[in-house]
Amino acid sequence: MAFLGLLLVGFLCVGSGVYADSDGWMDAHATFYGGGDASGTMGGACGYGNLYSQGYGTETAALSTALFNNGLSCGACFELKCVNDQRWCLPGSIVVTATNFCPPNNALPNDAGGWCNPPLQHFDLSQPAFQQIAQYKAGIVPIAYRRVPCQKRGGIKFTINGHSYFNLVLITNVGGAGDIQAVSIKGSKGDWQTMSRNWGQNWQSNSYLNGQSLSFKVTTSDGHTLVSDDVVPDSWSFGQTFTGQQFPWTEKNIYL
Repeated sequence: MAFLGLLLVGFLCVGSGVYADSDGWMDAHATFYGGGDASGTMGGACGYGNLYSQGYGTETAALSTALFNNGLSCGACFELKCVNDQRWCLPGSIVVTATNFCPPNNALPNDAGGWCNPPLQHFDLSQPAFQQIAQYKAGIVPIAYRRVPCQKRGGIKFTINGHSYFNLVLITNVGGAGDIQAVSIKGSKGDWQTMSRNWGQNWQSNSYLNGQSLSFKVTTSDGHTLVSDDVVPDSWSFGQTFTGQQFPWTEKNIYL
């Protein structure tokens, strides 16, 4: 029977040296990529692969260096709205999940093509997401953004790749803060072991865990920890995906 554990530790801070109003909104800019069906956004630096099958859909964004945090921001959710441009902005806001990295282009100036250069706060959205807040012809628009809780359906997903003595676990569909800061794994024949982040949200263990049921302990950037006990049966094999517990969320938990 799964055990749900939560450890509440404080609040999350995102970005530095960026203006934020009393509601947590901060200034940035947004562009788009990936085509009208967002097919060009698949894969990416977070390791999620097919964003459709993983449940992220087209409400996704590639983050600039200042926001990407070397991949630790993968899975974080942001509310965005187009501001201060009556010609191109559309009313309303959208919520997107960070699924990719927008690399800098040092050959171009920050205000003319080098939109993702440090220290700029920039969101390169899927085209369908961009067109919910701005007109296509705008190309780039000023936005306001803030961190919000991720609302995900179902539990956290653990996909076990790799081979014996190299367990590479892709963790997706994370609610709450969304971005993972630490993961531990426990086989039924052993104790908890800290996993190392290989890349994106792929976490690695070099232990021999074949033939054991597996439990996971996931900690997100807001300090919340969730335990999915024996979520993987001892009959597991590489390439399979298993569903664990999920972080609760509330609209009152806005991550400023």
